[in-house]
Amino acid sequence: MKRFALLAIALSFAPAALADMTHRIQSSVQLQVDGAGSISERIGSSYAVSGSNINLDTAGGLGTLTPGSGVGYTAADYSITTAGDAFSFTESFLEGDATPSATSVSAGVVPSLPILGQTTTTSGGDAGSLAGTIASDHVLTLTAGGAGTSAIGQIVTELSID
Repeated sequence: MKRFALLAIALSFAPAALADMTHRIQSSVQLQVDGAGSISERIGSSYAVSGSNINLDTAGGLGTLTPGSGVGYTAADYSITTAGDAFSFTESFLEGDATPSATSVSAGVVPSLPILGQTTTTSGGDAGSLAGTIASDHVLTLTAGGAGTSAIGQIVTELSID
């Protein structure tokens, strides 16, 4: 019995161990629906002509060259310089984009998008049944949505003892 008494006395003088303990639980849900988008780039009009042994008889240059239309020369506007000699003639025309009317956004939707020389369009997402919940016991519930949606759920548990 004396041995236990001595052990009890010895342990009562031992220093106490102190430790800080932290426990943290964090839950999060992120839901995303992609928006529609369009990138358009207008292409300008261009006209080029080249040749040899040929004359342009019309003074004043090209008729009109405006976005969306162009009126160039006709065969009647040219003549051969030296009759009977060989000639060459090359003409090219690229009709540029007309200036589109302004677009508007109504309730997050663009009713009509301009279609120009270079256009990239992406459709928007459809939320559909997209949903996410976190219960008090940190249970995550994610419900898939339609096209162009994403749902991310995350639980972080941290335990630190200092």
